Amino acid sequence: MRGNLLVLASLAAAFWLSHFPSDRPSALLVLPLLIAMVGTADTMRCMKKTWSLYHGGVLLLIYMDLMSTFIILFFFLYPYLPWFAPTR
Repeated sequence: MRGNLLVLASLAAAFWLSHFPSDRPSALLVLPLLIAMVGTADTMRCMKKTWSLYHGGVLLLIYMDLMSTFIILFFFLYPYLPWFAPTR
């Protein structure tokens, strides 16, 4: 639970720091990205060697953490990729 709360809190902070939907460049987005990675590593610690429903649940939580981490990475990189921005 601790790892997931870290990841979701860092995702909320990334939304706030990036000023979504205008997506301004901000170097401060590195902090939520690093916190999300630490939270994902904390969730991975709960993995067991044998397959069970618990193992499957932890796997789903790790996928959620990875999706949140990639959203934060997108917020961080999007303002620096002019070829990816929509034309106006």
